Amino acid sequence: MELSVSFPVDNPPLSVIAAAKIAGIALSTDASLPPGSDPILRLASGEVLQGTNTLLWHIGSIATLPSFYGPDRLEAEQIDKWLEFSSVFLSGSEFENACAHVDGHLILRTLLVGFNVSIADIAIWSALAGTGQRWESLRKSKKHQNLVRWFNSILAEYGDALNEVTAAYVGKRGLGKVPAAKEIVGSGNSKDSSAGVLQKENTTGFEIDLPGAKVGEVCLRFAPEPSGYLHIGHSKAALLNKYFAERYQGRLLIRFDDTNPSKESSEFVDNLLKDIETLDIKYEKVTYTSDYFDDLMKMAEKLILEGKAYADDTPREQMQKERMDGIDSRCRNNTVEENMAMWKEMIAGSERGLQCCVRGRLDMQDPNKSLRDPVYYRCNLDSHHRIGSKYKVYPTYDFACPFVDSVEGITHALRASEYHDRNAQYHRILQDMGLRDVQIYEFSRLNMVYTLLSKRKLLWFVQNGKVDGWDDPRFPTVQGIVRRGLKIEALIQFILQQGASKNLNLMEWDKLWTINKKIIDPVCPRHTAVIEEKSVILILENGPEKPFVRIIPRHKKYEPAGQKATTYTNRIWLDYADASSITEGEEVTLMDWGNAIVKEIKKEDGNITHLVGVLHPEGSVKTTKLKLTWLPDTEELVHLSLLEFDYLIKKKKLEEGEDFLDNLNPCTKHETLALGDANIRNLKRGEIIQLERKGYYRCDVPFLRPSKRIVLLAIPDGRQQASLNSSR
Repeated sequence: MELSVSFPVDNPPLSVIAAAKIAGIALSTDASLPPGSDPILRLASGEVLQGTNTLLWHIGSIATLPSFYGPDRLEAEQIDKWLEFSSVFLSGSEFENACAHVDGHLILRTLLVGFNVSIADIAIWSALAGTGQRWESLRKSKKHQNLVRWFNSILAEYGDALNEVTAAYVGKRGLGKVPAAKEIVGSGNSKDSSAGVLQKENTTGFEIDLPGAKVGEVCLRFAPEPSGYLHIGHSKAALLNKYFAERYQGRLLIRFDDTNPSKESSEFVDNLLKDIETLDIKYEKVTYTSDYFDDLMKMAEKLILEGKAYADDTPREQMQKERMDGIDSRCRNNTVEENMAMWKEMIAGSERGLQCCVRGRLDMQDPNKSLRDPVYYRCNLDSHHRIGSKYKVYPTYDFACPFVDSVEGITHALRASEYHDRNAQYHRILQDMGLRDVQIYEFSRLNMVYTLLSKRKLLWFVQNGKVDGWDDPRFPTVQGIVRRGLKIEALIQFILQQGASKNLNLMEWDKLWTINKKIIDPVCPRHTAVIEEKSVILILENGPEKPFVRIIPRHKKYEPAGQKATTYTNRIWLDYADASSITEGEEVTLMDWGNAIVKEIKKEDGNITHLVGVLHPEGSVKTTKLKLTWLPDTEELVHLSLLEFDYLIKKKKLEEGEDFLDNLNPCTKHETLALGDANIRNLKRGEIIQLERKGYYRCDVPFLRPSKRIVLLAIPDGRQQASLNSSR
């Protein structure tokens, strides 16, 4: 009986349509859903299924093809993982890695799972075909020959059905097609580097233009203040600048906005450059606002002489009130001579000069308060991290930024939408200076739940010893989240998916960690750990009299992960929680070994002391309820410290005026002591593994000596987890 699938016109479920055609299942299509919707399958019974993988599972389960959804549960589970993996091809930045992963899997295989074509093959085939020109270009190259062989063999067997689907939907959707140069304002031939970015744009749904941008003429800048490390909020600005520079074959400058010597340091400059390199941002050169201090001072004097700026010694609190109320300063009508005299006192850093500032003479009655005579210069006697005590006066960001943007040839200044009210000020200052105007392009600031992004507040945690430093795994800094186990590819994908939206959104960390899991799970090695506290010995009466070793894969589906040595003994360690879930006489599965029957459970004072059982190699894995991880009782085991982290604050979003100190999370780190398999001693710092049935971890402190524990940091996997305060 015919089924009906509905989907958005810009995102047809290729794999579902292809699987139905190959299986001979009648399927009508309806491209009427709004953009961003998941596909929906309507059954004859009236039941509705939603989501690409759910639809594939249904097609696979009703198809008459042999093993289309696996002949048994084991193969079905393998197929499920490939369905999840298929979405990685759409991440853009991870496309090549995904191809390499599947290519490695197919070295000694004809198909992805088993010996018959399954919905796993159709899902991966459709994901590749859906990227259009990107896959076709790779297919014609000499790379990933196993993958190309497999792709061609599927096409040869089901060419009529697959060609019909791709002709109908891939061409219509245009996935992976590189826009011709004329589609971007300007002219010229696209270069390979920009083509890659354009393709990535299409596969992430991130497709926007810079107004008035011309290919080869765009010049952008990423301008962090060196008063802290780069955090996830800055990363959005940095990656958008990188995106547009590559898209328009333009230039990108890194400029340090170092106009406040009280907060800045060379340490921050060095680490910001490190973070920019981590984000794989290519730039033409590094500049500093301090390179232009002499020119900025000359411009300030020029504006004073032209009557477009004046010196003011009004106390700061009074000045702020006057600006709010639109009241002219008593200094606004000073003579040029009076202004220049006060300016010279400021340059000298005298007691009189310290009482003064320089303000622009704009419009004190303008409804836009940023135009009410903003401050251009202030005194500061602190030593500058680059030029020492040469200057006693420093320009404000509002004065320096438009000046340097213009003289450095910036065509488009990307600014967070929170600065929208100051855009008029930016343009007015450039007008008064008589300099070329710069086009401002706004995007929304990236805000994360339970997260502080103010560098002042982050500095408080560092200075008060609440964290271990700017790279603490609880921090939203690039170094902090990378140390916790985030792959930069996940961060790039997460940010590009948001595009340059001007909507203010409070983003969930779970979404970012879910993307990260999809990247690390297909390739990270598997290891085993047992919690030390109350761990229980299982004595296997018919176990090996002498320990023996087998070499098994560290990842059953990813051969490049290598191999590991597993020791088998007649005494093995189990987690206490696992031991507690077993009943006497129950048959359990010992992972990577086989089945065992637990005959006796020994207790003292209500606590389990040990178990006694026998191996049951002829037992079926399918019939057991418990699949247990275990470790051999040998001296080769290593000692682990497993660290979990929680948010630094306990409220999703602080309201305006709310003090973060009143919302500190009392428990943000928890240590669990564990035993690990001997292979873990070979981990290097930064390597990511999965401890089976426990989660993903990043090695923070590798093996040094038996008396010092290996430190593994828990990596969130995107699932909602209980707070450390409520779960301990």
